Amino acid sequence: MNSEDDFGITEDKQGQSLAVTAAALFLLNLLALPGLAFLILAGLWLKVGPDTPPLARQHLKQATYVSFWGGLLIVGLSAAILLAGGLQSAWTWVVLILYFTCIHSTLILLGMIALIKAMNGQIWRYPLIGPTVDAP
Repeated sequence: MNSEDDFGITEDKQGQSLAVTAAALFLLNLLALPGLAFLILAGLWLKVGPDTPPLARQHLKQATYVSFWGGLLIVGLSAAILLAGGLQSAWTWVVLILYFTCIHSTLILLGMIALIKAMNGQIWRYPLIGPTVDAP
């Protein structure tokens, strides 16, 4: 490998680069490319096979499930708040903006923790809505 191909990234544990990719796609879905990043993430999850390293498999599973459930939480409950309060009520918008901001920023914070864990080659489980971690 010549120096032009070395980007300073070394994979300490097997599957670490795929784990980092999963965490990065989770954050991209929340911050820059909603929907598109989820489709890529879900496509990667569907390609996971028994020969995929456990670290990568766990991060893909966590990121995909939490993206799905987090999206349902954000969209579903935001719609319910709008329907319950009506579009004309100022309090509807106060509650909606507070709810959206709290859930969205919490998911971003947890996604950053997942990215750090993936970069360190560690397993991560999102609290409350993350699926259980498979036994090693």
